Amino acid sequence: MVDTERTTWPSEPVLQVAQPAPDPRRWWALAVLLVATFMDLLDNNIVTVAIPNIQQHLGASPTSIQWMNAGYTLAFAVMLITGGRLGDIFGRKRMFLTGVAGFMAASGMCAIAQSPEFLVGARVVQGGAAAVMVPQVLAIIHVSFAREEVGKVVSLYAGIVGLAIVAGPLVGGLLLQWNPFGLEWRSIFAVNLPVGAVALVAASAWMRESRSPNARRPDGIGMILVAVGLLLVLFPLVQGRELGWPMWSIVAMVIAVPVFALFLRYEREKVRRDDSPLLALNLFKTGSFSVGVGTQLLFSCVPAGFFITWTVYLQGGLGWSALHTGLTTIPFSVAVPVAGGLAVRYIFPKYGRRCLMVGVAVMTSGVLSYVWTAHHFATTVTAWHAAPSLLLIGSGMGLLVAPLTGMILIDVPPHEAGAASGIINATGQLGAAVGVALIGGLFFSALATGEPARTDRVTSQVQQALVSQGHSSGEVTRLMAELRRCDIHQPDLSLVPADCGGRVSVTDRGSLTNALAKVRAEEFVSGFVKTLWWIVGALAVVLCLLFLLPARRGGP
Repeated sequence: MVDTERTTWPSEPVLQVAQPAPDPRRWWALAVLLVATFMDLLDNNIVTVAIPNIQQHLGASPTSIQWMNAGYTLAFAVMLITGGRLGDIFGRKRMFLTGVAGFMAASGMCAIAQSPEFLVGARVVQGGAAAVMVPQVLAIIHVSFAREEVGKVVSLYAGIVGLAIVAGPLVGGLLLQWNPFGLEWRSIFAVNLPVGAVALVAASAWMRESRSPNARRPDGIGMILVAVGLLLVLFPLVQGRELGWPMWSIVAMVIAVPVFALFLRYEREKVRRDDSPLLALNLFKTGSFSVGVGTQLLFSCVPAGFFITWTVYLQGGLGWSALHTGLTTIPFSVAVPVAGGLAVRYIFPKYGRRCLMVGVAVMTSGVLSYVWTAHHFATTVTAWHAAPSLLLIGSGMGLLVAPLTGMILIDVPPHEAGAASGIINATGQLGAAVGVALIGGLFFSALATGEPARTDRVTSQVQQALVSQGHSSGEVTRLMAELRRCDIHQPDLSLVPADCGGRVSVTDRGSLTNALAKVRAEEFVSGFVKTLWWIVGALAVVLCLLFLLPARRGGP
């Protein structure tokens, strides 16, 4: 997915610590940190465009596709705050190296995966490793550079983040188009291995170790409780649709409520015992923080859900290549950092909350214009048709996301800023996981509900085509049975049995494949449009939540 939620502040405040003499190798160490940041964000943004290719070669179901993204973001979110604390305790350089090594190992596991289940497991490991690596980046920057240098360094960091957002889909499309060494989709994970190896060697040589003298202890029990609670919600959301919503899926989501209640009770006890909870509950006594985090959680669902469905719609339904899809994201990818920069520097300081509201309005107009575009042009839509909508969506997102963190932190005491930033980052990743599960599920459900009408339309067209091609009645009966098994009666149009490859084309001498492809594409268009309306509804709720934030301006 295109990850624009990752602000990645250190999980605990580090600026309170006395600074040692500047390290003469700090600029070389910075280069390593930026390379690692680019590797992580590139990987997170590159996977989405490869989903149809993965699906084709591994026979992955729609639920497996959702878990490939949701598993990574869930692991990242749950481990993020703990990863930052591990760096404060055991050394930021040590944990950075550990995270990079783990990320490399998980990338290698992804690249050699022979089943969707193994790939999902490797993605979960990859997300956990990223959660150990990523929090160290800004923490090391803050303790390695003088105060007057930090602004320049953070600007470089922000530039790398923006570059990764733009480059991710393009690099993914190029790798799949070039297919180096015949690796197909595996190349998007294999590319991390040489980059990670260089980062390991360079960090070992140029990076200085640092720790926090007042580090908080990790909250292992709290992390387990929140992970169990989230799985009790996300697992049924992803798997329930495909299994027909069995009773256990409903029971699991009900059980999640007391699990989260237990988590909150334990966190309060943790505060009294040693003041090192996973979640700083006192921050939620501030109205702007509570509402802001809730807004962040809901809004983060939107881009994650949009891009996973958008990619499957274009590649699985309309037959676009990964490179074509990656190039089409350029208007969005450029608009987000440009609008975000304008928002932070000029618009938010002057207009405050209204900047965020305009962002939601612009983004909603972009989604609505895409509804019209997808419906009007249907299967003939081009990248040029989609560009204005994506430009509006990206611009609106930049106007909202960039200043939202500042709005959430506006009433947070300075000494709590690190803990608050960790919660904000984790919330963004949790929202992305929920978005993939929920919005992705709505999209695949929309495809499945179109099955009866699709059957009637395809059956009639295909039978006429077969008869016109001179097939006997017996051959028509046999071929129709095969087509039903392989395509027409598939509950999810994005999933076709692996042994069906080529069988449809054998029966076709021109019009047959075109008839099937056209109807399939029309169903993808219909499912995508329905999903966009759900996204419009989510943005409407986000807009309502923004009215609860303070109206104060974001700066002088």
